[in-house]
Amino acid sequence: MLAASMVVSLAVTAAPVAAQQGAPSIAVSGAVPTPLTLTATDLAAMPRASVTTTNNGIATKYEGVWLAEVLRKAGLPIGNGLRGGSLSMYVLAAASDGYQVLFSLGELDPEITDGQYLVADAADGKPLFGEMGAFRLVVPGDKRGARSIRMLASLTVVQTKR
Repeated sequence: MLAASMVVSLAVTAAPVAAQQGAPSIAVSGAVPTPLTLTATDLAAMPRASVTTTNNGIATKYEGVWLAEVLRKAGLPIGNGLRGGSLSMYVLAAASDGYQVLFSLGELDPEITDGQYLVADAADGKPLFGEMGAFRLVVPGDKRGARSIRMLASLTVVQTKR
């Protein structure tokens, strides 16, 4: 378990540094068959989706890629293959400012739950930028936005001990 926490610490520490040195990106690492570094160009080439959320009476339409598609691209068993040991995996989403949120892999699979989470790169037809960051993890089904992460920098997948 110590090794898993070290992997998480390294990934979370390195991702913000990497994001500051070039084009904004999201690192997908850890217990994935295919580690990824995704830029806005990479996300634009993937299947697109959108969700509309309301915060304090203001509706915002976010556009991007379903998180499940990002995880599938990294080689995770999203869909029918998600069973057994894979259900003991989790994803730590981290922002460049150090904010972190933890999700089980099962809750991120749209074939298991009704929830779909979006890795957004645009809001109301404009690219995300500035203090909000280039990417945001949008969790539209939540009653409040505490798990929606602005400045998304990394997704670290961890396999718990079996």
